[in-house]
Amino acid sequence: MSWTLHWLEAEGDLAPWHEKISVQICEAEAAVASIVGPQAIDVLIAYRHSGPVIPELGLCGFAYSPSMFMIACNPANPNFDNSVSDGAFKRQVVHEVHHCLRYAGPGYGRTLGEAIVSEGLAGRFVEHVLGTPPELWEKAVDPALIMEHLPDRDTVWSTTYDHSEWFFGTKTLPRWLGYTMGYEVVGKWIRNVGHLDAMVWINTPADSILAAVEVVPRCQDDRPKQT
Repeated sequence: MSWTLHWLEAEGDLAPWHEKISVQICEAEAAVASIVGPQAIDVLIAYRHSGPVIPELGLCGFAYSPSMFMIACNPANPNFDNSVSDGAFKRQVVHEVHHCLRYAGPGYGRTLGEAIVSEGLAGRFVEHVLGTPPELWEKAVDPALIMEHLPDRDTVWSTTYDHSEWFFGTKTLPRWLGYTMGYEVVGKWIRNVGHLDAMVWINTPADSILAAVEVVPRCQDDRPKQT
């Protein structure tokens, strides 16, 4: 196996779920490898009795580098068992693997626009690899509301944007706005481009995608210089 599984259980025992989790990780690895080939990745599965998880799933993913990601699990959450059984866990794994692959190329990004595109690409990658419908956070906001909150050019290229506000609705913006916006933006780009090979899925720069769908009518050279 190109992926190496590590159990992080200092906070609690995940043994009752080892088999189901291992199966979903193996299935995710095979599905991803069929698209991009085998990858060497460390997969951390962590018991978490405190700290954030997606309440509707009882778990949450975090990508750290081109070769490592973590799925945090809270078995006390009433939705966790279903997530391990119904494929939600596998979808989270594939989502985080796309982030890892993108880290090896253009990266997740420091700006709002780059984050929107990275999350949209990861979501559409899951759809492509597994043939699954959008997640809750990818269909959380009505299209009219998305247009109402479409960021201006300066905000799109801002490196000081509030990630929690745009993606988790911690202040005034709708919860999961950034995820839904990214899913829709990348979906439009895919429809315009047509067939995509593996490297296009992973390495297309955010500004190219945003310009192609006319979200931001500004070329790469016009972006604020990062210092």
